Amino acid sequence: MNICRSIVNAGLAAILVVLSACANMGGAAHADYRPTPPPQPVLPPASSGAIYQPARGLSLFEDVKARRVGDTVTIRLAEKTQASKSASSDASKDSSIDTGIPIIGGKTITRNGKDILNSEWETAQEFSGKGSSSQSNSLSGNITVTVAEVYANGNLFVRGEKWLTLNQGEEFVQISGIIRPVDIGSDNSVDSYKVADARITYSGNGTLADANRPGLLTRFFLKLWPL
Repeated sequence: MNICRSIVNAGLAAILVVLSACANMGGAAHADYRPTPPPQPVLPPASSGAIYQPARGLSLFEDVKARRVGDTVTIRLAEKTQASKSASSDASKDSSIDTGIPIIGGKTITRNGKDILNSEWETAQEFSGKGSSSQSNSLSGNITVTVAEVYANGNLFVRGEKWLTLNQGEEFVQISGIIRPVDIGSDNSVDSYKVADARITYSGNGTLADANRPGLLTRFFLKLWPL
């Protein structure tokens, strides 16, 4: 009974580990990219008979650039990276040793008329190796995010996500990072390569995403087998 109980416990533990590994292979937590609403302003009570009311006031000389918590800003995704590396090496070494013919007692040591104490060694070593690696990535598009925090120096921490529901699944783009107000254009947009500490995620789920993902057992052995 103890052996059966141990086997069952081991099987349950393996199942929990597999489920945990599969959960870790999923996308980032979407709750971290939820929109940030603006804080509610504290306005003085409306006074009867006054023409100007603070709750309905308009700023005539403000632009449309984001600068407060809850404001939106459009990030133009213009990510393109390309890396390549190659290396090659060649090495060779030749060596030889000749001890000569030793003379003992004024004579050489021979056998059947041949010198038997003469020694010669020759060695040759060669090595050749080559390696190369290349990688290229590209991501373009637009995503509008909200300002989550305004730092003391005026920089803005932004975050947000965009979901696209297709007939075979869903795709989403997530981004977070820090932008400078001076980098925001007149159309309230900023290029993604100007986002500091950027975290950009492009992924999806559904039939197409599952087809490109290894099976459950394959992921289990790839993640846990080579201990």
